[in-house]
Amino acid sequence: MSTLDLLCKELETICHDSIPLSKSMQLTIESFENNILVSKAKLAPNINVHGTAFAGSLYSVQALTGWGMIWLQLKLAGFDEASIVIASGQIDYMKPLKDDLITRCDFNGVSGALSELEKNDKTRFQLTCSVSGKGGLVSKFVGDYAVKLNR
Repeated sequence: MSTLDLLCKELETICHDSIPLSKSMQLTIESFENNILVSKAKLAPNINVHGTAFAGSLYSVQALTGWGMIWLQLKLAGFDEASIVIASGQIDYMKPLKDDLITRCDFNGVSGALSELEKNDKTRFQLTCSVSGKGGLVSKFVGDYAVKLNR
């Protein structure tokens, strides 16, 4: 198993142990490569009265995926002790989803914040996550995550 695979497994365990909602949502880390994190949550535990993905679940899975992306990037950069919190989040819902919630988060373009973190022990990362289904883009989430090193 590669280092990235081990980190993804550790991230999934941390989410399930520390954020019980993620376990109830059946959130899994599907892949992490080229600074793109993909997570998945089964539709069944995240369904609404219309038989589609619950809006709150769409928000939560994207917010958690963004949090996970920062956790992974901090680990890869050698920052083992840090506090990560979501400072704000905005979501747009484009259409209903009748499939599993597959979330994609791209870190490319925001890696400069790691230098600021090294210099100031704190920074913010703005990440965009999206969920797509068979019919295209379902929702887009933009989260502002505050990070402070614990050193």
